[in-house]
Amino acid sequence: MIGYLEGKLLKKETDRILVLANQIGYEVLLPVIVMESFQAKKIGDKISLYIYHQQTERQPKPVLIGFNLEVEKEFFQYFISVEDIGPLKAVKALNIPVREIARAIELKDIDRLRQLKGIGSRTAQKIIATLHGKMEKFALIRKTEKKETTIGENFLMQVQDVLINQLGYRVVEAKRMIAEAMKRNSTISTPEELFEEVYHSEVS
Repeated sequence: MIGYLEGKLLKKETDRILVLANQIGYEVLLPVIVMESFQAKKIGDKISLYIYHQQTERQPKPVLIGFNLEVEKEFFQYFISVEDIGPLKAVKALNIPVREIARAIELKDIDRLRQLKGIGSRTAQKIIATLHGKMEKFALIRKTEKKETTIGENFLMQVQDVLINQLGYRVVEAKRMIAEAMKRNSTISTPEELFEEVYHSEVS
């Protein structure tokens, strides 16, 4: 299974790109939100993508779907667990940022989810029924900014590491968010409780 690709951009189309890696050209489908980040890329530029590799008995031809962040790929895997949403439908549906989709699910905002391409009211309700309560981490996604070292006690370090390395926050932002969360609730003692406090502060 292919989980990550690094190489040169050979070709760009409306919904896919061709990546040259180790003398092999890989065709990779990109959701709209990912393709938008490739608008400034030129042929020959070095690129890297986290890959969702789809291959089944019904569909023996491999399909590669690319993401800028590993956490976006993780969200995609949750998204396709919803009844009636397969990988190809999900690729077309992701036309607004994952952060906004995750927030809409947590807020049970059917109208916002209906803005996803190919998603009607019934499917939006299924998305909420399946994923509500699981989206807090994804609602915190930011554009990536490279990592620096972490500090603090065990669970503080775990949360800071996720905020920086997976969700794209700068070190100074992650430290501020954690410090403010701990100030609001000094009884926090687990990563899950800290994430919940950070999440509710950011979306309120």
